[in-house]
Amino acid sequence: MLSGGRHLPPGNSEIIEWYDPDRFLSGVELYKSGKAENLIFTGGINPYFPEIPPEGDLYKKEALSIGIPKDDLYTTSPVLNTEQEARAIKKLFNSMFNKKRPKIILVTSAFHMQRAKKLFERKNITVYPYPVDFKSQKVNSYSIFLNPLNWAPNAMHLNNSSIAIRELLGRLFYKTWN
Repeated sequence: MLSGGRHLPPGNSEIIEWYDPDRFLSGVELYKSGKAENLIFTGGINPYFPEIPPEGDLYKKEALSIGIPKDDLYTTSPVLNTEQEARAIKKLFNSMFNKKRPKIILVTSAFHMQRAKKLFERKNITVYPYPVDFKSQKVNSYSIFLNPLNWAPNAMHLNNSSIAIRELLGRLFYKTWN
């Protein structure tokens, strides 16, 4: 599971909140259903918030709390981006599992899957994509016109535009556009 789901709330709280638990919950479901032998969490860090531990450590702690055996849980070294996540997963497979051509179920957000899949495949990893956290939803074609709130600017739509622009820039940077 790729990182990208924890943040600090406002104020002086010691709590680290879920931004979106879809990746974690889907990975756990894949494990519990027998589709995955292990759970590997990437150690995503945010250089702007050094007080937050690597996400892999947080996810591992959470998995242990719900009964996933410690021997089935792995985390990578700290990483900053998807390319580093792919490199860290490859290194983990080479050292821990002695596999040169690993096969993984890649759990990440749907909008991010195309770029992530290509970056992992470039590391000679066979990827079975498992997209989650879809940013769109089924909408009746007429409902967009009937609801006047669909035409008013709001923070959610601005945030969605920001996420889309960041993903497009990532695809251009890593040349994973196709």
